[in-house]
Amino acid sequence: MKTTTDTPVLETKDITKTFPGTLANSKVSIRLEQGEVLALLGENGAGKTTLMNIIYGLYDQDSGEIFLNGEPYNIRNPHDAIAAGIGMVHQHFMLVPVFTVLENIMLGAEVMKGPFLNKTQARQEILELSNRYGLEVDPDAVVEDLPVGIQQRVEILKALFRDVKILILDEPTAVLTPQEIQELFQIMRHLTESGVSIVFITHKLKEVLEIADRIVIMRRGEVVGEANPRQVSEHDLANLMVGREVSLVVDKSEAAPKGVQFEVKDLVVKDPMKGLAVNHVSFAVRAGEVLGIAGVQGNGQTELAEAMTGLRKHEGGTVWISGMETPQANPRALVEHGMAHIPEDRHKHGLILQYPLTDNFVLCTYYKEPYSKHGVRNKKAILTTAEELIKRFDVRTPSAFISAGDLSGGNQQKVIVARELSRDVSVVIANQPTRGLDVGSIEYIHKTLIRLRDEGAAVLVISSELDEIMSLSDRIAVMYRGEIVDVVDAKQTTREELGLLMAGSKS
Repeated sequence: MKTTTDTPVLETKDITKTFPGTLANSKVSIRLEQGEVLALLGENGAGKTTLMNIIYGLYDQDSGEIFLNGEPYNIRNPHDAIAAGIGMVHQHFMLVPVFTVLENIMLGAEVMKGPFLNKTQARQEILELSNRYGLEVDPDAVVEDLPVGIQQRVEILKALFRDVKILILDEPTAVLTPQEIQELFQIMRHLTESGVSIVFITHKLKEVLEIADRIVIMRRGEVVGEANPRQVSEHDLANLMVGREVSLVVDKSEAAPKGVQFEVKDLVVKDPMKGLAVNHVSFAVRAGEVLGIAGVQGNGQTELAEAMTGLRKHEGGTVWISGMETPQANPRALVEHGMAHIPEDRHKHGLILQYPLTDNFVLCTYYKEPYSKHGVRNKKAILTTAEELIKRFDVRTPSAFISAGDLSGGNQQKVIVARELSRDVSVVIANQPTRGLDVGSIEYIHKTLIRLRDEGAAVLVISSELDEIMSLSDRIAVMYRGEIVDVVDAKQTTREELGLLMAGSKS
């Protein structure tokens, strides 16, 4: 439960941090009370994660001070932070996939019995923490076999196992289903009731208003405001974040669809764990329309998207673009057929993290003119394109030559969206296109998808955000257990009706 005192549990005063070409934090001062959920809100590249990385000891500040319970504290590395009771769950989890839950939680905080690991005692402690905070996990499960929501619980348990008093959650809901988000919020409430203080970094305005006790807004490295969630609206927060008027509603005209541009016929995709992940699915997307695919995550959307875009072989069925059957498991052939693909997993399928932005922007076209001629790269043309896309899509980076892996998650997503939606395409497959993005970027990407629709592209959007599906789509197909259970008109359906369909009910 939140306790307001004259002495906060954590305070930063005038924290400044500069990277080459970028002022990431400029005299940032915030305070965190005991048992409080402090939401840190801001655009991609606003400096939120940089500030938290300083508090956690991953970066050194150039100037400024950190105070814990009113006393100055020099945090030189994560070991110092953990010793001070600070834990951090990163946006991209820091787990060893082939280790068990128990092994991951013990790593770096081993429980010993003489010269040997005392796994029995550690397992007991983990189970007690699980029960106390509602973090149900199997200590002996292998992490790579667990759903994303359970992996996040493991990360939180790792922090609690180290007896944290301050927990930093960096974009914790970016990859969770709506049900998993509510489960996380329940866990957060359990933690604050026991006196743990939480810093919650997010872009999702509804979540901030639901879970936060107080909101601090950052923009371009500075604190620009503070708000009480009971006294502001989503619209107020959006405008503060971006520094201008932002529309939270997709502005689109009535669709004028033409002939079928993209078609899936009787597609079958197997999964070793689930059997038929995609069970004889057929649908068509016309030129000039947006078809949304809704469904609770894990009902075949990932396998369907990977099969349609050449990332996974399918056991049966065909995929057609402009009346031509496309080859299996051949992403380049699909690009040549006019397909753009925004993948669900930006690290695995969207970027080469070690490559500079210049190369990532031309991954689909690097072998074509003007970027290459007779096998010789035209570096000037590649750089010109990269700089133009960085400006147009507002990618926050000090340089076009920085590695993609050095950007924030939201800016990585912008790089993918810029590359895919700036080409001349006839079909767009957008799987979770705005995951991890701020409201200003979401607004721009939604406008771009509608512009492509109006220019005659067939747009297929897969999203776990029901609001996004309902506002972008002209028609909505609902997936349940690997099948399309219904296709409805977006203007004539409701959230309740879609919810029933997503649960497998047609009534």
